[in-house]
Amino acid sequence: MRSFTTIHVVRHGRVAVLTMSRPEALNAFNIAMTTELQEALRELDADASLGCLVLTGAGEKAFAAGADIKEMATKTFAQAYGEDFITATWEQLTRTRLPVIAAVNGFALGGGCEWAMMCDMIFASETAKFGQPEIKLGVIPGSGGTQRLTRLVGRAVAMDLILTGRVIDAAEALRIGLVSRVYPADQLMAETVKAAEQVAGFGRLAVMAAKEAVNRAEEVGLAEGVRFERRLFHGLFGTPDQVEGMAAFVEKRPAAFNR
Repeated sequence: MRSFTTIHVVRHGRVAVLTMSRPEALNAFNIAMTTELQEALRELDADASLGCLVLTGAGEKAFAAGADIKEMATKTFAQAYGEDFITATWEQLTRTRLPVIAAVNGFALGGGCEWAMMCDMIFASETAKFGQPEIKLGVIPGSGGTQRLTRLVGRAVAMDLILTGRVIDAAEALRIGLVSRVYPADQLMAETVKAAEQVAGFGRLAVMAAKEAVNRAEEVGLAEGVRFERRLFHGLFGTPDQVEGMAAFVEKRPAAFNR
C-alpha cells in the first residue's frame, strides 16, 4: 500500500487501523482526505489476510469535525451537483464488506458523525462528542445523517439533534443507542483493536455475511429479511469455516479459522 498524506494505515495482524490525520483542521474532511480514504478502504477490503478495520482520528480532540467548510463554502448548486459532491468520494465506506469499527476519540460532528454511523460499530471515549450541526450553516446533513441517525436512534431523537444542532456527549450517545461501547480515553484504541481482533479471528465469510444480513434488515421487511438471512446461513454450509467451526465445537477445542 502506498503512503498517504492525510491518513495513516497500521496493521495489527488481521486488523488494519486507518487514522484520519488533519489535526490542524480537527481532521475535517477535504477532497484529498476522502479520496485517500476511498483508495485505502478499497485496497484493504480486497486483502484476504484482513478480517476487520478500525477507523479513528489523529490527536485527542477529534475523530472528525465534519467537512472542511472552507473548501465548500463557495460552492454553487451547479458545482456541488455537477461534481457529485460527497457521493463521489465518501461512499466507499458504505460499500466495504469487512466490518469497520469507529473509534471516536473526540468530536464527531456533521460529516464526522455521518462517517462514524457508516461504520458497523461505534466505540467512543468518555470525552467524545456527537452532533449534526449543519442546520447552523443553513444546510442539512448530506451524507446520510437524516437517514442513518433516524434508523439508529428513532425519529424523535433524530429530529431533536438535527433541528437544534445540539451536541451530545458519549454517555447520552450510549443511552440513545448511537454508540455501542464507551471507554476511558486512554483505553479506547486498545479496547477497540482488541474487539476488532476478536471479529477478525472468526471465519471471514461468516463475518461478511453477518454484516450483510444485519444491514439488509434496515432495507426490507421482516419476511424478506429472514429469507435473505436464511439463504446466507445455508450458503455458509459450503465453506471450510463451517466445517472447522462445528468440528471444533464437537471436539471441545478452539476453532482454527482463517487458516
